[in-house]
Amino acid sequence: MLRFIAKRLLETIPVLLIVATLTFFMMKLAPGGPFDTDKATTPEIKAQLEAQYGLNQPVHEQYFNYLGQLVRGDLGPSFKYAGWSVGELLWSAFPVSLELGCYALAIALTVGTLAGIVASLRKNTVTDYVPMMFATLGICLPTFVTGPLLIMVFGIMLGWFNPSGWDFASDRVLPAITLGLYYTAYVARLSRAGMLEVFNQDYIRTARAKGVSKWRIIWRHSLRGGLLSVVTFIGPAIAGLVTGSLVVETIFHIPGLGRFFVMAGFNRDYTMVMGTVLFYATLIILMNLLVDIVQVWLNPKLRFE
Repeated sequence: MLRFIAKRLLETIPVLLIVATLTFFMMKLAPGGPFDTDKATTPEIKAQLEAQYGLNQPVHEQYFNYLGQLVRGDLGPSFKYAGWSVGELLWSAFPVSLELGCYALAIALTVGTLAGIVASLRKNTVTDYVPMMFATLGICLPTFVTGPLLIMVFGIMLGWFNPSGWDFASDRVLPAITLGLYYTAYVARLSRAGMLEVFNQDYIRTARAKGVSKWRIIWRHSLRGGLLSVVTFIGPAIAGLVTGSLVVETIFHIPGLGRFFVMAGFNRDYTMVMGTVLFYATLIILMNLLVDIVQVWLNPKLRFE
């Protein structure tokens, strides 16, 4: 296992290099610059700022200088937040995004798994059709549609929750549901399909023939194999939750990484965009590695090789 983990961590180096290179040159190809929108900046002051941050150098020199900073673990200063480094801004906002992602993932796994198990127990009945109908509806509605609808109904019409903000415990409800609902639908369908496949296995028939109770068959014999597809999906789901939080945090005005990333794109804050993209990429790679380890633990037939 240690050899597997070391190999996967070494593979992240070229991946992050490719991500950094593509992001860097895509930002440079975008029109405008970090100091173009500041009307109070004169051409002389703008030239001094560009010289201070090294933006007056050729693009290839800026690229290699940035790679040198990355090797030293320095993401550079923010162009728009004076006196702050990108690393400081990321670590100040990451706990908020992490909290939102954990709530959404908990909703997706809990509600989705229970709905899938209930649907699999009585195939092609009302208890199967109703959860799967809502699952299909959840897949069809993206977060930028679900969020405003929840705000309109529960925030404005009913007044149960604040339409925006991250100050009170109740402010977590609508963003977490918005972000988690889409993945709840996928988890429900995957868990249903996995449980139905396990129910048709010979060892399940043997357990039934021996008189083992239904709930013991489900929790002790079926659940571990039936949820393998859900565990496989967790890696892409976490990636989707992380990137999906960009939209949700913007809709609900949550002070997380998503808002920093969106504002950095509008402001052409090159270092902030680069740092956020690399941070997301590293997080997704580590989560996928964790999912692979859990898969082997759930299914001993798999090997780390």
